[in-house]
Amino acid sequence: MLPIQGILDRVIKEIAPRPEERARIVSIAERLCLKVSEAYSQAGFEADVRIDGSVAKDTWLSRETDIDIFVKLPAHLTREDLETKCLEVVRKAFPQHVERFAEHPYIEVEVEGVKVNIVPCFNVEKGRWKSATDRTPFHTEYMKAHLDDRLRNEVRLTKKFARGIGVYGAEIKIRGFSGMLCETLTLHYGSFLELLKSATAWKNGQLIDIEKFHAGLEKEIPDLFPEPLVVVDPVDKGRNVAAAVAEEKMWLFVAAARHFLQQPARHFFKPLPIRPLTPKQIRDRLAKRGSDTVFLQFGEVDAVVDVLWSQLYKTERSLRNLLKANDFRVIRSASWSNEETFNVIVLELEKTRLSPVRIHLGPPVSREAESQSFLEKHLNARETATGPRIEGDRWVVERTRRYTDAATLIRESLRDGGKSIGAANRISPVLRKGFKVLVNGEIAGSCRNRRGLALFLTEYLRGRPSWLE
Repeated sequence: MLPIQGILDRVIKEIAPRPEERARIVSIAERLCLKVSEAYSQAGFEADVRIDGSVAKDTWLSRETDIDIFVKLPAHLTREDLETKCLEVVRKAFPQHVERFAEHPYIEVEVEGVKVNIVPCFNVEKGRWKSATDRTPFHTEYMKAHLDDRLRNEVRLTKKFARGIGVYGAEIKIRGFSGMLCETLTLHYGSFLELLKSATAWKNGQLIDIEKFHAGLEKEIPDLFPEPLVVVDPVDKGRNVAAAVAEEKMWLFVAAARHFLQQPARHFFKPLPIRPLTPKQIRDRLAKRGSDTVFLQFGEVDAVVDVLWSQLYKTERSLRNLLKANDFRVIRSASWSNEETFNVIVLELEKTRLSPVRIHLGPPVSREAESQSFLEKHLNARETATGPRIEGDRWVVERTRRYTDAATLIRESLRDGGKSIGAANRISPVLRKGFKVLVNGEIAGSCRNRRGLALFLTEYLRGRPSWLE
């Protein structure tokens, strides 16, 4: 096994851009800046178009870069202007585009195999933000002023590690570590290794305040920032750069840091490829689990990708709550989408079928008023199977369950689109048009010709991080 530094040196050689790649990316970015500038000028907008993000800061990864083009527009414009008129300029300039959504919409295009994000923002003074993206140019200038060549490579290691363990990206689908967060953490600790060593001892509510904005006021931090990881934005003391990080993803980073320091390996940065199970293998694995798994399958949702994932997670939570409210024990759940026409929500239960009756405990007999109320409610109720009776010192009744089968419960609850149980508003109309509820191995047929779904289920059935081998 290579020592840690040997592994890091090899990884750096792989992820640091070579001169020819750097020249190509910079050339594409500059040409696009010019094209976007001309488009806004012809549309009559005063716009400062600039390269931002990892390309501008030189913290990007070889063969994994996105180019961020920011369009700084006059501060007197409204948010509606930004999201409609200003974005329309880019739509017309790049007919082949995908619309994305962060705090507000932006446009994604592909140029010569490179993904390019074109993001409108307001040209404001520092601290006078009108939108979240207004900070990005200030982030760029801050990092350009504080990172040297050594630290840029340390940042690359942090980003590659986060990507390798599955926590890179602040978008709703991932809810992990943004590029800016990786940069700020690396700068604060001085190196990738020092970041990992420090992360092994992180606590819930961990505070990192690189500019010491809140020095002496640490006790007030939980009231300002309730998130599990708090990294104060170096250009905005009122913002947590780690606000998007889900608790699970923070602790996943901590666990991976500990494991890497104990057993360093390259697969933390570049996971070993996973061969998806065949439909038959998926069917067999599900049959052997001993639990029951229900799959809700439905079609295209009219929403940009980030909104789609938000809608999926909301609907997933609603279904979990529905099942729990009807006495089904949910082991875990997950969502998957090809982000185009096919979506699946997975709900794993101890069992999909329950007994027809359940025990319902009443009050102690010594509580006269509560006992009287309990008897009035249950004595002749249609749902009462047996009882009320006294066991020990309490009233007890056995009630019939309305639903004894989880699949039936889901089907009936979603016939109207599931609005009554909290299904997300973009998904509800899709469910009204049609959906499938599949149980256990019935999902195997959907995996044919859907490699992404098969790969997702393979990882789900394995049930552990790829680096924990």
